[in-house]
Amino acid sequence: MGMRQIECYRRSIKTININKMKFIKAFVLILCVVSCAPIYVSYDYEKTTDFSTYGTYNFYDDMETGLTGLDEKRLISILEGKLNTMGFSKSDTPDFLIDINSKEYQEGQSSSVGVGVGGGRRGLGGGVSIGIPVGQANVNRQIVIEFVDDSKTGLFWQAKSESSFNTKAKPEKREAKMKAIVDKVMAQYPPKS
Repeated sequence: MGMRQIECYRRSIKTININKMKFIKAFVLILCVVSCAPIYVSYDYEKTTDFSTYGTYNFYDDMETGLTGLDEKRLISILEGKLNTMGFSKSDTPDFLIDINSKEYQEGQSSSVGVGVGGGRRGLGGGVSIGIPVGQANVNRQIVIEFVDDSKTGLFWQAKSESSFNTKAKPEKREAKMKAIVDKVMAQYPPKS
């Protein structure tokens, strides 16, 4: 093998290594963006409600939240803490009741990597390309929190949050996610007219 061939071989190896590094950097960046997925919240409320008349709350006894037992305990505890810091108190004779329900759903995969092979000779060419899915489908969770006044208007405030959900997350991460959801949901209570 001549010096020229060795030098050409070294340059091609160096180019491959640079391309690998670019791919790894792009992959890490995409991973960071996906893992820090935002929490989307939408609100609705009865426009005739006087929110200043509500000071005490409790939860429905027969709530079917759709959460695991531990996630339900986390969410209720965090929501109680948030309501308490907002000046509300839990009561056996509440001004309103809170209902919580949730559902999980999967989004289809939207990322794929294309692999192509091509060749040509004397003005003729051809190629084959396929898409390979990258990663798994995203699991999202929608949590609906409703405030209900059975003695007056019934349902008077509702918040729906949607965010990504890692089914394998450790308890600390689950709790942090629940806290972020509650903070974002309660940021718009009471609604500003």
